[in-house]
Amino acid sequence: MNSPPISANALQVLEKRYLIKGEDGKVIETPDQMFRRVARNVAAVNDHYHDRKRAEEEEKFYRAMRDLEFLPNSPTLMNAGTDLQQLSACFVVPIDDSIESIYTAVKQAALIHQTGGGAGFSFSRLRPAGDAVKSTGGIASGPVSFMKVFDAATEAIKQGGRRRGANMGILRVDHPDVERFISAKEESGALTNFNISVAVTDEFMEKAGKGEDYDLVNPRTDKVSRTVSAPYILERMATSAWNTGDPGAIFIDAVNRSNPTPGLGDIEATNPCGEVPLLPFEACNLGSINLDRMFGDDSAELDMDKLARTVDLGVRFLDNVIDANRFPLEETRAVVLGNRKIGLGVMGFADMLARMRVRYGSKRSLEIAENLIVFIKDKAEKASGDIARSRGDFPNISKSIFKGPRRNATVLSIAPTGTISMIASCSSGIEPYYAIAYTKNVLGGQRLMEVNPHFVSAAVKGGFYSEELMRKLTTSLSVQGLDEVPKEAKDAFVTAHDIEVEEQVDVQAVFQKHVDNAVSKTINLPESSSWKDVLRAYQYAHSKKCKGITVYREGSRQGQVLTALGSISLCPHCGQPMRAEEGAMQCESCG
Repeated sequence: MNSPPISANALQVLEKRYLIKGEDGKVIETPDQMFRRVARNVAAVNDHYHDRKRAEEEEKFYRAMRDLEFLPNSPTLMNAGTDLQQLSACFVVPIDDSIESIYTAVKQAALIHQTGGGAGFSFSRLRPAGDAVKSTGGIASGPVSFMKVFDAATEAIKQGGRRRGANMGILRVDHPDVERFISAKEESGALTNFNISVAVTDEFMEKAGKGEDYDLVNPRTDKVSRTVSAPYILERMATSAWNTGDPGAIFIDAVNRSNPTPGLGDIEATNPCGEVPLLPFEACNLGSINLDRMFGDDSAELDMDKLARTVDLGVRFLDNVIDANRFPLEETRAVVLGNRKIGLGVMGFADMLARMRVRYGSKRSLEIAENLIVFIKDKAEKASGDIARSRGDFPNISKSIFKGPRRNATVLSIAPTGTISMIASCSSGIEPYYAIAYTKNVLGGQRLMEVNPHFVSAAVKGGFYSEELMRKLTTSLSVQGLDEVPKEAKDAFVTAHDIEVEEQVDVQAVFQKHVDNAVSKTINLPESSSWKDVLRAYQYAHSKKCKGITVYREGSRQGQVLTALGSISLCPHCGQPMRAEEGAMQCESCG
């Protein structure tokens, strides 16, 4: 398969955020040079171990990125081989119940954001609002008020303008301030740099199902504060998520049942998108395989040998990143080098199903998903074992569930891949298509227009392509009502709002069954959905043993990332968006 060109939209993203700039602010690096810079920096780790050839592996890393077959998380692309050299995407910063701890955490988060990382926090240890403050004789303001401090600090940093600050705020469902937390983002403009999720226990979900009450416990005294209705709290979560997109749910007992290092303590928080549960101060390095590039030319079947080679490469790349990394916090360095967690995942899953002409969410798609992730898991664990034989097990293996050989406490994670999937010109993570034609809001409000190239190709080959059809796509989130689109294409190019809640959760659950970290997946609902649909998603996701759930109803959040294109012009040759230039319409792809 030939190396794909970098799309016009991808080039805009790269120039804005990733490529090195000179002192005058002008870009002085090409995408090819960026891939070479990253490959050289990550492969240089081999010189320390003397078990793999540096130049040979650099070339493999470079070609995999150049050919858009594998891409690491954004901080690695941005910072590898630069003075910054902070390569991790996600961190968890602990917060204890004292002013000193809270403001130390604010500082630590600022350092993380400044270097391009995102941070997750559990606020569950903080005493509730109105509780006593013995040292001053005053009363506590509670977790939500301090979250606003973190939010303001994040807004001030804005990660140097390259990656906007991203946080995850988590509060246990049995914290006395849980209702205040659930509604924290209902006020317009509140906590704009936070995703929030309630850490939900199995006991709570069981009581909610039975219509029972449960206890809220003051974390300062460990005494019951009051008793509330579990169904009421779950319904409050659902109505708030219906209204604003938050909160999500983290099924915290499921997270800790698969904690790979229980001897180091429980997990309380995750990264900003929920796909990596982490211990205090822990960080993780992520990378994703582009499934759309795992096919032979014009083939409808995966090249399994190529996929196996790419999994092996991805694990070796990400393990090297741990050693190449320059951590913003010394505490992070210690725990990361002790556990050596990595998170290899996939993007382009919807593209893969479209190539195979399989409907997303169907029984066949679930079979394909399970076979895929089992194959990737087996190859990733083998690669981790192979590395351990030459470089050693991760140091904390004696406190883990493993007996060895094992280089990494975790190996898999399914990330949302929002920006790197744009660079790779593929669908995001394991998400279904949002629409066939849409805009993506990135880069501080810039709107980048996208039209699905697989649909355009299928329409041309199938003889149903027309300019009129492409115009219709610009105002529709679905092809299901378009008579000119044949049934096979309607199934292959099903979009998020065509897929039932249970079908979307089923896809997430199949991947989660074999992923040792977690799975980022948004359950998309049409604007007409009710809060009961959100409630149904929570309950079903818990029953399917997911580790978390995020539900988003169309239009419920101001400035949502993806929207329908609206009335624009599309190129009659390739179906991609046109732009006005010097009084004429020019295609962004054809030129």
